[in-house]
Amino acid sequence: MYSTTKSPKNFSAGHVIMRQGDTGENAYIIEDGKVEITVENPNGQKRVVGTRGAGSMIGEMSLIDNAPRTATVTVIEDCTVLEITKEDFSRRLESADSVLRMTVQVILTRYRDMLNRADLKKQNKVESSAENVERCYLEQTDAVENLRIASEFMSALENDEISLYYQPIIDLKNGDIYGFEALMRWIHPEKGFISPAVFIPVIENNGQIVQASNWAFKEACNALKRIQSATQYHRDLNMSVNFSSEDFSSPNFIENINNSIKETGVKAEQLHLEITERLLVAQPDTAKETLAMCRKAGMGISIDDFGTGYSSLNYLHTYPINTLKVDQSFVRDIQEQKNSKELVRSIITLGKNLDMLIIAEGVEHLEEAQILKDMGCHYAQGYYFARPVPEDEVIKTILEWENRDI
Repeated sequence: MYSTTKSPKNFSAGHVIMRQGDTGENAYIIEDGKVEITVENPNGQKRVVGTRGAGSMIGEMSLIDNAPRTATVTVIEDCTVLEITKEDFSRRLESADSVLRMTVQVILTRYRDMLNRADLKKQNKVESSAENVERCYLEQTDAVENLRIASEFMSALENDEISLYYQPIIDLKNGDIYGFEALMRWIHPEKGFISPAVFIPVIENNGQIVQASNWAFKEACNALKRIQSATQYHRDLNMSVNFSSEDFSSPNFIENINNSIKETGVKAEQLHLEITERLLVAQPDTAKETLAMCRKAGMGISIDDFGTGYSSLNYLHTYPINTLKVDQSFVRDIQEQKNSKELVRSIITLGKNLDMLIIAEGVEHLEEAQILKDMGCHYAQGYYFARPVPEDEVIKTILEWENRDI
C-alpha cells in the first residue's frame, strides 16, 4: 500500500532530521525554518557544507536508492516540513511520461555518483555502478524509442510520410455514404507502417500533436473538396477530424480552424470535430468555450468512444455535443452479450431523446448493422462497409459505391 499524503512535521532547533550513514526512506521539503548540513570525514572531522531554508528539499537521494545518507541535517531554526516517501515518489514517477521518468532517474543517479566521488578510493567502483544503473533505466523504459519516434515524426510530416486515410460513415437508413473519418497514418521508408497507437501518444505527450492536428484538419478539408468535386456525389459529404486535449491547449486553436475553413472553402456544416472524454476531463473550461464557438460557426462536435468514461452523462448537458459515437467494444459484443446490446440501446435512446446523431463504430458484420438499424442508430462505420483508405481509393469507392444491404 502506498503512502500518499503525510501531515506536516515540526522539528525544534537542535533536532537531527537525518544522520549521515543512516538508511533513508523519505525526503523533506522545508516550509518554514532553517537547517544546517554537515558532513563527517573518515577521520572524524566534521564540516558544515551549507544551510537550507524555506522551499528547499533535503534527503532527495533516498528516493532513488537504498544508499546511506551522505550528510547530517540539523535544525537551527524551528522547522515545518512536508514528507515525500519513497513509495509515493516511485508511484508518481511510474505514472509520468517515460522520457521524463528516464531523465529524472538518470540525473539523480549521476548526482549520487558525483557526491560519492568525494571518496576517491571508491571512484572506479562507483562509476561502474552508476553506468550500470543508467543502462538499466534505459533498458527498462520505452523512453529511448519514444524519443526516436518524436525526433523522426516532424521530418516524416515534412517529407509526406504522414498521410490521411478516410473511413466511410454510412447512413443506416438507406446505405448512402454520409461522410468520412480522417485517420492519420505513418508509412516509414524503412520500418513500414507505424501504428497510430504507437506514435499518437508520443506526439501528444511532447506537444507535436498540435502541429500534426493543424495539418490534418487542413488536409482533410482540402481532401473533402477534391472528393466532392471528383465524384459529384448527390449529397454533401461530412468529414470528422480527431483532436486531443493538447490541441485545445493551443491559444491559436480556433484561429487555425477558422483559417483552414476559409482557405479551403469547405462549409463549416460539413465538418465534425471528434473529441474524447479524456479531453473534456483535461480541459473542462477551455473545451466548453472552444466547442461553443465551433458549434456557433456551424461545425458538429462528436464525442468518441462514448460510454467508456466514468462521467459521460454529465458531458451531454455541459458541453455543446451533437453527435455520440458508440464505442466499438460494445458493438463487437452486441450479438453475444445482452449487457452490451442493452447498453448500446440505452445510448441510442438517450442520444435521440437529446436530439443528437448516433454513430456506431467497429461494425464488422451485417447482423450488427441490422441490429443497430432496428435500434434506431443513424450512422455506422466499420470493416463491413469499408476500411480506411487513401484519398484516391476513396474517390474510387464512391464512384463504384453500391449500397450494402442493411
